[in-house]
Amino acid sequence: MDVTAPVRRWRGYGKPQRSELYLRWSLYLMAFSQPPVVLLTLVGTAPQHGPGPAGGAAVLALSCGVSWLSIRAYGAALDHYLGRPSAVDRRLRSTAAGALAALWITVLIGSDISPREDGASLAVTLAGGLAVLWFGPLSVARPVRTVALQGPLGLALLAPPLLMAGTDPATTCGLLVGLGVILPLLGASCRSFAWLLGVVWELDAAREAQSRLAVAEERLRFSRDLHDVMGRNLTTIALKSELAVQLARRGRPEAADQMTEVQRIAQESHREVRDLVRGYRTADLNAEVIGARAVLRAAGVECGIDLGEDAAALAGPVQSVLGWVLREATTNVLRHSEARHCSVRLRVADGRAVLELANDGVPAGPPVPPGGRPPGGTGLRGLRERLAAHDGTLDLPPAAPGSFLLRASVPLGAGPAAGAPEPTALEKTAR
Repeated sequence: MDVTAPVRRWRGYGKPQRSELYLRWSLYLMAFSQPPVVLLTLVGTAPQHGPGPAGGAAVLALSCGVSWLSIRAYGAALDHYLGRPSAVDRRLRSTAAGALAALWITVLIGSDISPREDGASLAVTLAGGLAVLWFGPLSVARPVRTVALQGPLGLALLAPPLLMAGTDPATTCGLLVGLGVILPLLGASCRSFAWLLGVVWELDAAREAQSRLAVAEERLRFSRDLHDVMGRNLTTIALKSELAVQLARRGRPEAADQMTEVQRIAQESHREVRDLVRGYRTADLNAEVIGARAVLRAAGVECGIDLGEDAAALAGPVQSVLGWVLREATTNVLRHSEARHCSVRLRVADGRAVLELANDGVPAGPPVPPGGRPPGGTGLRGLRERLAAHDGTLDLPPAAPGSFLLRASVPLGAGPAAGAPEPTALEKTAR
């Protein structure tokens, strides 16, 4: 027999399981406190006035049996309160029936005790304990209104056996009134135990849901960043590879230069993917401007860029998010149009940095719905998510036929401190 198995099992439990075990056993021990009280009452009775060994053993056995029924009722009541399958109705009925049966049997046993006061004292002690054993599980399993209706009824059922045991009416009324004060306090205590246990499990479920959400957000971040990082690089590699093929067929030495450039872009892509996986990938607006101009000119697109005088003064997060916008917009120009002219303009107005990119060569397509926000693909959706994280917006205003206009706007004070990498969803959860 492995005596360390319970210890290992306890260590394998999480905080909710440990909390539930603690609260359950607190209620169970309270339910099993009745037999020791009955035993002390029997021991305190004079031997010549007591029920005798057989009668005392029977009363003690009845008390233990009802305590066991109450423990099982507590377990079913807690399961019912937590929304788990349970036989709570049957457990409560068996506890109530067992308590009344035990009280009546005790009254019959005590009828032979002389003087009658000793038998009445034993009945009073048992009646108070049995009421506690029944009312505790009831207060956990049933709504407050139901408990308020069934509680007085249960107390009324205690009166006949108590009076038959020889208890005077004043003592019986005093006991019932006392129980009427004590039992609501007991019910509130047991109910608070169950409520606390429910809160513990809800917090655990919320934390698990938060972890799943963080994983989902991290996947979305990785998917979005991978699309933005690799989209333009792969488009540029394809463009320069095609140019190198054409030059090689003509026997031009510039083909080797183009393949060297392809190699450089591939190595840069490898580094960017590595940074992306670590969650520290940021875009530099100046670098993106240089890259956009180079790749557009290589594709035969005349590119005009006007950053104004305020670009260098923009905060790091603002430059980063606008750099992502410029990268994705450049990729879309190469992929989805036959542009010959493209313009990029950055301006600061009303406390916001506004980046506009316009190009021609757009094939005819479905009309833009009102509001200038067509569905867009993964790239535009990713840009909207990036901008929304910095209280920015992405709009597609109406443009001339065959043209496309993209406008991104970001508050000047948006984002974290300049130069600091934005924490990933998993990092935020870990904090």
